[in-house]
Amino acid sequence: MSEKGGISVQTEHIFPIIKRWLYSDKEIFLREIVSNAADAETKLKHLVAVGQASGIEGDYRIDVKVNKDEKTITVEDNGIGMTEAEVKQYINQIALSGALDFIQKYENASADGIIGHFGLGFYSSFMVADQVEIDTKSYSDAPAVHWVCNEEGEFEMSDSDRQARGTKITLHVTEEEKEFLEGDKLKEILTKYCGFLSFPVFFTDECAAPEEVKEGEEPKAPTPINDVEPLWQKMPNECTDEEYDAFYHKVFWDNQDPLFHIHINADYPLNFKGILYFPRLGNEYRSLEGEVKLFYNRVFVSDNIKEVLPEYLLMLKGVLDCPELPLNVSRSYLQDSDYVKKISAHIVKKVCDKLAGLHNTDLEKYESFWDDIKIFVEYGCIKDKKFYDRMKDIVLFKTTEDKFVTLSEYKKLEGAVEGKIYYATDLTQQAVYVKLYKDQGIPVIVLDQLIDSQFINIIELNEQNTQFQRIDSVTDEIRKEDKEEDASSLSELFTEASGKKDLTVKETALKDGSVPAILNITEKSRRMNEMAQIYGMKDVHLPLEEILVLNTESPIVKKLATDKDSENAKAIAKQLYLLAVLNQRPFTAEELKTFLEGSYDILGKIQ
Repeated sequence: MSEKGGISVQTEHIFPIIKRWLYSDKEIFLREIVSNAADAETKLKHLVAVGQASGIEGDYRIDVKVNKDEKTITVEDNGIGMTEAEVKQYINQIALSGALDFIQKYENASADGIIGHFGLGFYSSFMVADQVEIDTKSYSDAPAVHWVCNEEGEFEMSDSDRQARGTKITLHVTEEEKEFLEGDKLKEILTKYCGFLSFPVFFTDECAAPEEVKEGEEPKAPTPINDVEPLWQKMPNECTDEEYDAFYHKVFWDNQDPLFHIHINADYPLNFKGILYFPRLGNEYRSLEGEVKLFYNRVFVSDNIKEVLPEYLLMLKGVLDCPELPLNVSRSYLQDSDYVKKISAHIVKKVCDKLAGLHNTDLEKYESFWDDIKIFVEYGCIKDKKFYDRMKDIVLFKTTEDKFVTLSEYKKLEGAVEGKIYYATDLTQQAVYVKLYKDQGIPVIVLDQLIDSQFINIIELNEQNTQFQRIDSVTDEIRKEDKEEDASSLSELFTEASGKKDLTVKETALKDGSVPAILNITEKSRRMNEMAQIYGMKDVHLPLEEILVLNTESPIVKKLATDKDSENAKAIAKQLYLLAVLNQRPFTAEELKTFLEGSYDILGKIQ
């Protein structure tokens, strides 16, 4: 035996589900009801435009009113309205969307702006109400209809005395949800979700005290709570920098101006608009977490940004209006899709284009905020090869002369060594080495953030004939010609004085005789330790390949070499070793104690 049919759901079973679990936040009911009102306005406006409706007068508007005494919330529009047959079709049958029918009927014409692609939106009203009424009159000559339904799903239809076209929905709010009868709270929710609808939305708290009007003055005309022409809907050439900044302050409550903005107006094959801002992050206590507000045809959906932005751009703030965004029934969570990935890729490209444009046309401005964006650009280059390829030619490096250069510009600087990029990580700690290279006319850049060590690894992997070398190591550029490092006759003395049996000691002649000793750590071993710190292995200390290089041009070293068996030789060697350490890194507590004791002892002997 076989049988076919459709699954039926009884209202007494579906209504409790709607009431408890339709949306994660109950406040969304207001978004759904007002969105439906906006759809009604959009449909009528469209019918007028295509000649399907005539004699339509009056401005389009939506009115939201709350009455705490009567425990009601009403949402009224002057849009397309409904006939009795349409109420039966779109209201009495749960999950049958009138928006879909409308789009299909007028599929050859634009239906941009239609919000309600989900038929359950109207029933979200039962999340806060135990009874809902509809009074509606179609734009046609059909009689008005009154519909009322309780929380059990039992409804009644009858004639309505409504004279004007449009629909009025009245929610009788339950005692449990009376918080939504507070005027300030309702206005806040309305502004959050519907602050940029295409039609003016007016809010009235019918129980609030009337605004005082001074004698001789006219009462103020009501103003809508929304901006019917949001900035992202305009073309970039229609907006000023002042308007972009004002929009940023209004939406994100940030009293600082953003560093720059990116206006997106994507069409084919994508379809989304938006404005993204890079906030000013100069204050170390300022949160690095951004906020991109997602809209669906101007209706606020979510602050969720993780799916539409790569992690290295999560500090961005802005708005994105994505009418093709794949959402679940609650419109609260993004689903993984190719569309979302394409949006993300498009945003990355727009960010790169913006930065490249600033670098090429307004270098002074670009340099002024480079310190704010540096860490994010470097992180993006590490995580995303395409991002690196787009940004590599405009990444800036600051020199010890406090000037910005790109990698290619550094290589062309006077004194630059072919294939070598010399850098310092701490200008105070490495001041002696900075002077050594400066005296030779060799340019040095500053890489003082932990991420820099990873970033230069990426550059070395991708750029031929490019090797970064930290300046606190002995290189050919600071040696005298033909003077390579040799084993030292003072090795035994310094090994004993330092307390390190495995210390390697070498001698070389430096161009500057004022520096007696340098503790040279190989670039490879230092970077390995930095990598361990980056990945949180703070207790892991990989062995550093340390070489104590004695400068044979130093008078102190020369004298020590001829008098290494003297009474003070070991004390001098210990102090030279510790001074070399101090030029390399901060002392440990024990090293500081030893250094101070040795210094006091030497001072006592020269009195």
